[in-house]
Amino acid sequence: MFNKILGKFSKDLGIDLGTKNTLVYSSDKGIVINEPSVVAVNMRTDEILAVGEEAKKMIGKTPAHIQAIKPLVDGVISDFEVTEKMLKYFIDKVHGESFTLIPRPRVVIGIPLDITEVERKAVEDAAKSAGARQVFLVEECMAAAVGARLPVIEPTATMVVDIGGGTTEIAVISLAGVVTWKSLRLAGNELDNNIVEYIREEFNILVGEQLAEEVKIKIGSATPLKDSLEMEVRGRDLINGLPKGIIINDSQIREAMSRTIKQIIDNIKITLETTPPELVSDIYEHGIFLTGGSALLRGLDKEIAQNTKIPVRVADDPLTCVVRGTGILLDDQELLSKVVLPSSEEL
Repeated sequence: MFNKILGKFSKDLGIDLGTKNTLVYSSDKGIVINEPSVVAVNMRTDEILAVGEEAKKMIGKTPAHIQAIKPLVDGVISDFEVTEKMLKYFIDKVHGESFTLIPRPRVVIGIPLDITEVERKAVEDAAKSAGARQVFLVEECMAAAVGARLPVIEPTATMVVDIGGGTTEIAVISLAGVVTWKSLRLAGNELDNNIVEYIREEFNILVGEQLAEEVKIKIGSATPLKDSLEMEVRGRDLINGLPKGIIINDSQIREAMSRTIKQIIDNIKITLETTPPELVSDIYEHGIFLTGGSALLRGLDKEIAQNTKIPVRVADDPLTCVVRGTGILLDDQELLSKVVLPSSEEL
């Protein structure tokens, strides 16, 4: 009863709890938070020093007693307490401008397809401990399809490939359910690791993950470019331990990422092979839709289309598809009731 009263003064939220970024959608203002899923903790006092963008700046630069923690690994919670504190920080931040003393919002959260019951319960418990009065879990690929305004309720197939930071979700959706799917622990983070390994093996230089991500964004591509791109990369020389800079180009980065991109494409083909033929004909007609931040990699849509012989489209603003989908579900109770997963208490 008390929660219901407090709920009337709270803003319902949609949350995309991502490995790299957490996005929050407020029922009255749209997307209000888009920050890295990083929390800086003082290990001596157990005090949270920074969350999001401020904490990300500290990665790799902290003294021994301060840790910049990424509480989500491959789309699932690896550190429950830190995730709870991060969610509480974001929920309080959204309600900071209002007069709500104790926020008790309804929350819709996107979760990976291959999540276990224990991991699912961890997401629910973390959200409830952070202040949510009601938690609705939906599959990330479903939320992404809703956010991209695809016809998820119709008896036609919609194929979504959601390439995030920690996971790639490949799903064929029809009649508000997932028909066939594959979930891979290969996505943006793995592409960054490929770049780190390539620079270490080819040039004997060690670079950090953040620089690798910057290289991927600035000059990375899945197909050859008309005009070659290059940038200077600085790191530690593994032979003498001193700083060293090199110039690296797009074809080298493409070579570094090619194996992971090929694995993602191979799994898209495997998913198509296990899809009922009636639905495959729909996919051939309507195409494959790419969502998630890594869908922004140059030429990825062309590379997938070339290998599958199916048209591929990148959704509008793919980075925010999942969180926009959770926001639409907040406002459409009927659609939410069709796609929501049973809570851990019902199982």
